[in-house]
Amino acid sequence: MSRLSQVIAPRDREFFDLFEEAATNIVRASELLEEMLKNFPEKNSLTRDILICEQEGDRITHDIIQRLNQTFVTPIDREDILALASALDDVVDFTEEVADYLVLYKIEAPMEQSQKLATVLLQASRQIAEAMPRLRDFRDMSHFTVEVNRLENDGDRIVREAIASLFDTGIDPMVVIRWKDVFERMEEAIDATEHVAHILEGIVIKNA
Repeated sequence: MSRLSQVIAPRDREFFDLFEEAATNIVRASELLEEMLKNFPEKNSLTRDILICEQEGDRITHDIIQRLNQTFVTPIDREDILALASALDDVVDFTEEVADYLVLYKIEAPMEQSQKLATVLLQASRQIAEAMPRLRDFRDMSHFTVEVNRLENDGDRIVREAIASLFDTGIDPMVVIRWKDVFERMEEAIDATEHVAHILEGIVIKNA
């Protein structure tokens, strides 16, 4: 191994370690949201745990940026590192917003579609976490990214049905507005997993 490789290798591992840590964190936040919605409002205290995940996501993003500023030669393009770190952080941010809205809006009971969306988000997050270790040697991860795309399409369909049902049942307009906000944040969280998948695909293609 050359002297340059010896200098670069530890930094390589640090970036990949942090990306895998971020992927594990989005799974944790998604698991908590799914559990919260399955047992709402009894489990609304899980909002605090999801907030901790969001803070952990911010810490990981900060660590990635700090290492980027200290590293001369990076294992992948600097703009790709920033884009991936930001996209992973977005997933947790939107997940935390959903939990926050549920409590803030004093939602009394979860709609079935919100529980389905939480499951879709968790499944997509797990696909990202399973794909992430393959980034270390730029192995094909299309099996995982295609599944994330499929799940995102499922999420879009559920959101459309959910919002349509809000206007079908003639419920209080304020309840409609609150649930519409919740569903839109859930959709954004799922969309963010697809954005992560697209960035991962692009990095692998560029470095293959």
